[in-house]
Amino acid sequence: MNYIKMSVLTLVAVLVSMLGIQCSDDSENNIAPPPVVSDPYDVQLYLSTYDGLAKFNKKDVKFTEVDPNNNPTITIDAEQTYQEMDGFGFTLTGGSAMHLSNMGSAQRSALLNELFAYDDENIGVSYLRISIGASDLDSYTFSYNDLPDGETDVDMQKFSLAPDKAYLIPVLKEILTINPDIKIMGSPWSPPTWMKTNNATKGGELKPEYYQAYANYFVKYVQEMADEGITIDAITVQNEPLHPGNNPSMYMPANDQAMFVKSTLGPAFETAGINTKIIVYDHNADRTDYPISILNDPEAKKYIDGSGFHLYGGEIGNLSSVHNAHPDKNLYFTEQWVGAPGNFGNDLVWHINNLIIGASRNWCKTVLEWNLAADSNLKPHTDGGCTQCLGALTIDGNTVVRNPAYYIIAHASKFARPGSLRVKTNLPSGLPNVAFKTPSGELVVVVLNDTGSEQIFNIEMNEEMFSAKLASKAVGTFVWKQE
Repeated sequence: MNYIKMSVLTLVAVLVSMLGIQCSDDSENNIAPPPVVSDPYDVQLYLSTYDGLAKFNKKDVKFTEVDPNNNPTITIDAEQTYQEMDGFGFTLTGGSAMHLSNMGSAQRSALLNELFAYDDENIGVSYLRISIGASDLDSYTFSYNDLPDGETDVDMQKFSLAPDKAYLIPVLKEILTINPDIKIMGSPWSPPTWMKTNNATKGGELKPEYYQAYANYFVKYVQEMADEGITIDAITVQNEPLHPGNNPSMYMPANDQAMFVKSTLGPAFETAGINTKIIVYDHNADRTDYPISILNDPEAKKYIDGSGFHLYGGEIGNLSSVHNAHPDKNLYFTEQWVGAPGNFGNDLVWHINNLIIGASRNWCKTVLEWNLAADSNLKPHTDGGCTQCLGALTIDGNTVVRNPAYYIIAHASKFARPGSLRVKTNLPSGLPNVAFKTPSGELVVVVLNDTGSEQIFNIEMNEEMFSAKLASKAVGTFVWKQE
């Protein structure tokens, strides 16, 4: 049997096995009972149900083939490929690193292996976002060049990573021993206050006379992290540049960001021989005009790898307009929170539909949840920072609770490894889905039944068709290997 036929049979096997549901009989579908396939294939299924009784649970599967029928059909074309994935993961905030650091060494090691090791037992997170300086989920605000009032340091002689050496950098080093290939993105919430119009961590704008100093700050950051053994794969120019109400934060309109990139940041990276990617925007899907306008400037565009997005505004489908306007530039989904206290079923369905499936189908190379960890009091956070951000993990001492975002990311991170290619599938009503072909030859498909009732549907590939049932709001990731 060839690979394509084998893959279809396996795919059905996964769907059939969900929730212990058997293939449709003739009383339900007016079709003859399906023939039994004598040689089951090596299939993995991981299932989550809306009621939370199954949370990324591994299921053993078998499969059967059926004749054509009138049920909705998902058609897979593994030969039609789209973007290459960089990975799925979380933001490792300073607060997340603090909680991890405060665990016992054995407990922390076990948890970090569970998160970042790529093997049968662990979820294989492959991408992290960190803050350049403090985010609002640090215990206090800081930059790497904080000075007394009236002082400046345009040459970065007083630049220091010291605030991150307490927790973040040691945790990153431990993660890198587990997964040396993990990619890391850095995002600033605010420059040093002496560079800003209001001399404050919250709001304000970057003074044009400090464009070069701020570019030097980015260069120094990438170089000193490299000296610590930490490669920064990409930076975003400013987290949420249209939201100056957070603490820290900074307002940075599109024309200013374009000018900063083309006049100082891009040339500074080039002069220093830095290959770290520059990503613009890093904000909501309702303002796609922002990154498009920057990319329309050829002098800025030549330094830019792509655009970053959140989904606190707009629709995920809007992101394809940025790809269509500049198909030579990449897209990244960089942040989405789960609000406390969390609702497993609702969070699972919304985030799988909009992020794991939606962001991937709209050209994003990463899908990142915000944030990795907080404690049961949702701390730390800055004065004015997020007070309701539920971590993927709740960590109190050595006690760990796994929250919705943990399982949401696991549905993709464990299987759609870096270098995987998104492949073509259609979208039958109520059955959002996304598929990936991995570098090792596996085919990975994530399917959600987004209807209010159990759904009977077909999977078709290479003129072979199979039927299965999936309970309302259930999510399945299924994987099989080329032989």
